Order: sequence, then C-alpha cells, then structure tokens
Amino acid sequence: MTAPLRVDRSDGGVVVLTLDLPDRRNAMTPELTAAWQAAIADLAVDPDLRCVVVTGAGSAFCAGGDVGWIGAEADASVAALRTRMMRFYRAWLGIRDLEVPTIAAVNGAAIGAGLCLALACDVRYATPDARFAAPFTTLGMHAGMAATWLLPEAVGVPAARELLFTGRAVAGEEAVRLGLVNRIFASEGFLDAVLEVATNIAAAAPVATRLTKVALASGGHASFEAALQWEGLALPITLATDDLQEGLAAARERRPPRFTGH
Repeated sequence: MTAPLRVDRSDGGVVVLTLDLPDRRNAMTPELTAAWQAAIADLAVDPDLRCVVVTGAGSAFCAGGDVGWIGAEADASVAALRTRMMRFYRAWLGIRDLEVPTIAAVNGAAIGAGLCLALACDVRYATPDARFAAPFTTLGMHAGMAATWLLPEAVGVPAARELLFTGRAVAGEEAVRLGLVNRIFASEGFLDAVLEVATNIAAAAPVATRLTKVALASGGHASFEAALQWEGLALPITLATDDLQEGLAAARERRPPRFTGH
C-alpha cells in the first residue's frame, strides 16, 4: 500500500510534505492523519530543518476531513465526538508549532479543513485555478479546525463572516486581495516556483528567522510597546551570533552568506 504522505528533504533544510491520496482529493483520512502527525513530530526535533512546504498530489490540495469519518458515529455522545474532533484538530494544526517558516503550496482545491490547513501555514501560494472554500454550514455543521480564528486572522472579520455564512469558493486574484494567499504562480512549474521561495527562506539566518516567526505568531504583538519590548530582547540575541558577523562580512564582500545557526 502506498504511503498517504510523502516526505521529501533537500540538503538546504527544506522539507516538502505532499498529501498523497489523489484519488480521494487528499481528504484527511485516519491513515493520512496518523502519517501527518508522525511527520510533524519528527520535524519538530530536526535540527537541520529550515522551511516546510505543504502541497497535494494530483488536482487538489486537500478536500478537508474525510466525510465518511466525520459522519461515522451519528449515535455518539457530544463528549465523545468532541474528544475525537479535538484529537483531529491538534494533529493537523501541529504544523503551527514548528519553529521554522511554513508554506502552503496550494495546487488545487482547499476545502473546509483543507482550507484551515493552508491557513495554518505562515505563507500561502496558489495556482490560478486553486479554489478556497469553507462550506461547513452548507453541510449542516459548525466550522471546525480553528476556522473561526484562522479565517479572520487572514482576511479580517467581515470577509470571514461572508465566507463562513455562504460557503462560497474564492480563487485567483480575489484570493490574493482577501489575504487568503500571498501570490499566484502559474500552474506550469508551480512547485518549483514555491521551492525557490522556500530555498531563499532556508538560506536566511536560522536564529533570526525563528525569532521573527515567534514575533509574528497568532497575529503579532498585543501592542506597540509589546513589540518594542520583544525586539529589545530578540535583536540583541541575534547581534551576539556568529551569523551576524557572517552576514555583515558577506554584505561587504558582495557574496551570499553562509549561515550556520550559531
């Protein structure tokens, strides 16, 4: 049986996670969920990790939760269903806990929980025909997998209301304008274009990059003063690294820096 998740590593510290159930539009089956959770756990302790890219095999990014699994326990209690769903949410949203930048390479439809997976990544790129939708209420259910946090964080509350109330699909430049994605890349050579960005991110100073991710987590700082206080600590940490000296030397010598994370 083919593994439902492919994990590809590069020498530069970029890891590509490919949801590999194209016949099921990469729906989040129990098998894929288990493989995903194991992969994220491995990446969390990988000292060489610099950037993670998530994409889907075939024509879809991720169709969301497996419908058969979602409706499989109609007679279960609310408490039992809550326990099951919270395990599912935390498994997939574990990507938010990685200390390195994460990129969603949305090659096709990102629906429901699949949209939330894309939104859980730090940066999102898409093909022109990739579609984004949160059709929870049209299926008779409340939004899940932190959709009511992730969508407003990306697009603002008014747009999130419309997308969650109507379940309508968004694509192309509208997705960029709303903030669902950062940029659109052509379908031909799409993953190569995303990997070029990932490689550039991976080549930056690791300590500085990880601290920047912490600074911007969950929508950024609570206040202007909180930002200043954080930067007053985080910047001196990077000033004390060997990577700072390497970065300055590389700038003077007009060559690419060779950062080590020290």
